[in-house]
Formats: sequence, structure tokens, C-alpha cells
Amino acid sequence: MGMRRLSVVVAGGGTAGHIEPALALADAVRRVRPDAQITALGTERGLENRLVPARGYPLELIPPVPMPRKPNADLLKLPMKVRESVHQTRDVLDKVGAHVVVGFGGYVSLPAYLAARGRVPIVVHEANARAGLANKVGAKLATRVLSATPDSGLSGAQPIGIPLRESITRLDRWKLRMQARQHFGLHPHAPTILVFGGSQGAQTLNTAFSGAAQALGRAGIGVLHAHGPKNSVAVQQVMGAPIYRTVPYLEQMDLAYAAADMVVCRSGAMTVAEVSAVGLPAVFVPLPHGNGEQALNAQPVVNAGGARVVSDAELTPQRVVDEIIPMALDAQRLQMMSQATMGSGHREADQVLARIVMEVAGQ
Repeated sequence: MGMRRLSVVVAGGGTAGHIEPALALADAVRRVRPDAQITALGTERGLENRLVPARGYPLELIPPVPMPRKPNADLLKLPMKVRESVHQTRDVLDKVGAHVVVGFGGYVSLPAYLAARGRVPIVVHEANARAGLANKVGAKLATRVLSATPDSGLSGAQPIGIPLRESITRLDRWKLRMQARQHFGLHPHAPTILVFGGSQGAQTLNTAFSGAAQALGRAGIGVLHAHGPKNSVAVQQVMGAPIYRTVPYLEQMDLAYAAADMVVCRSGAMTVAEVSAVGLPAVFVPLPHGNGEQALNAQPVVNAGGARVVSDAELTPQRVVDEIIPMALDAQRLQMMSQATMGSGHREADQVLARIVMEVAGQ
């Protein structure tokens, strides 16, 4: 294929955990091949409708193929839905002249893998510590299989970490700290905790921290709390104390990470990778649903000494007072955790994956 214009199709719609690695790969490919054509697959209801165009990449919509968790009427309709989605995806691959399809899991990836089978080389990346169904199928059809961790459950997968955007991998938290705190209206010097529960927020975190707001204020601790666009939290500020700042959503995660001394959050694969890359001490509160992958995602950072895990059921206002406040006030401990956290990250995964994708595409 020589140096003809490279056409890469990425499939990772639905959640930020699938979309952000796909966009990080797209950015890495563009840095090497500025003329490369990158096309993202998505559905009309996915978060990709906001994230992908904002990063400057075209988005092609296909019908979703959600997999029923239990036998029901939807299961009987699945073959028809798969055929329709695969047919439309093949039209997209033909239209853009795809040289390689890169899938990151989720219900957009399954039709992409089936549409590319026997036509276009496939690269699979699994971000979670436990692979989902779509990537298990894709791995059987792929030229290369990559993973974030060594034990993803995909046979022959090469662990490379998770591709992250440059605003995270190049982040200097200390250099940006004052600017970040000014951006959010936070106290310039007080110990500060970042709290967030993913793009939709997390009720457990919202309840625990809003319930401990006065104790946090009396301890001289500032808080930046993203509660989710569909949620709200009411906190009573302590006069003279660092502010407890609540926001629906964090548009600039690099600034949020720079503003904080530690983070309390869910442990989705993307979140764990970003927190590790920037060296932010963490208390992870794994989502109690699914197949337990969030607890597994957190384990390498916990083992390295950079994080602690508190179960969803055990995170209460009193737990915040008894455990998280003392942790936030212990600067020496946070420094040691920061060094351990950063050591467990993979800042170069986007570049590694980009090289592999171009190799598979013959470039």
C-alpha cells in the first residue's frame, strides 16, 4: 500500500471508556500521518455524538446491537438487528476505503468486527481487566489483539496500557495547579479532593460527600465535586473554610486533575488509566454492578501503593470523615502514593497502538 492516504475506522461508541481510547488513537495516528482519514462509528444515542465531533473527527452512525443479559424477546430479534447493522457498517467501510478497523469494545464494535471480517484487517483493544463479549468475538477475527492488563481473558493479547489523550499524558499537575484552582474558584493552597462518578455521576459518592461537607470544611479541605448532569447535591458551606465546589460535569479533566491533591472516584478502566498517568493518589469506589471488572481495574494501582479501594456499600459520610479526611491532610502519604500511582501508568500506549495499527494497515 506504500504511503497512500491511510483510512482508519475506529469503533468504540457508547461510553467515554470506549470513546476516549479511540480518540486518543486517532490523535496519535494524525500526529504521525497528518493526512490520515479517521472515521468513528457510533449510534444516535451514544456519548460519541458529543465527544467525537468536538475532537474534529467525522462520525458515521449505525444501528446499535445491544446484547440482552437474559433470554427474552429481544434475544429473538438479535439476528435481524445484527444483519442490519453489519450491512450498514460495510457500506461505511466501503465508502471511506477503510484499510484497518480498530475496535475498543461495546455494542458498536460487534457489527464493526463482523462487517470487516474477511474484508479489512481488524485490531482489537480491550481496556478492562475482564473482556466483554464484543471483544471476545473480535479477538477471534483480529490480526492483532491488545489489552490494558495481562489478564484480560483474551488469548494472545499484548498488554500495552490504555491510549490516553496528550492533555493527560503530558500534564504537569504542579505547573498547572494555580491556574486550575483559579479556573474552578478553589482555594489556592488548601488540600483539595476531586470527586466524580463518571460522565453520569454516582449517587453513592454524591450522598457520602455532601453528607460530610461540613466536616470537610472544618478540616480545611476544599472539594471539587462533579455530581452528574442529571443529579444535584446540596452542601452547606462552612464560613471561612475552603469552598466545596459542585459542578454537573467536568469538561476539562486535565484542569480537574491538576487542581486536586487526591481523587475519590469510580474505577472504570479509563479513569484508572488517567489517574495513574497523572500520578494522582486515589480512593476507588468500584461500581457494584456488571461482572466485577471495576474492582479488577483498580487492583494494579492498589498493589503498587497508589490507591485504596472502598466498596460502594461502605462509602458513607462517616467513612469520609474517618478515613478520607485524614488521608487528604497527610501530605507525606499523598506524595508517596503519587509516586507509586505514576509508576503504575502507561503514558505511551497511544503511540504504541498507533504504530501497530499502521503496521497492520501496511504503512
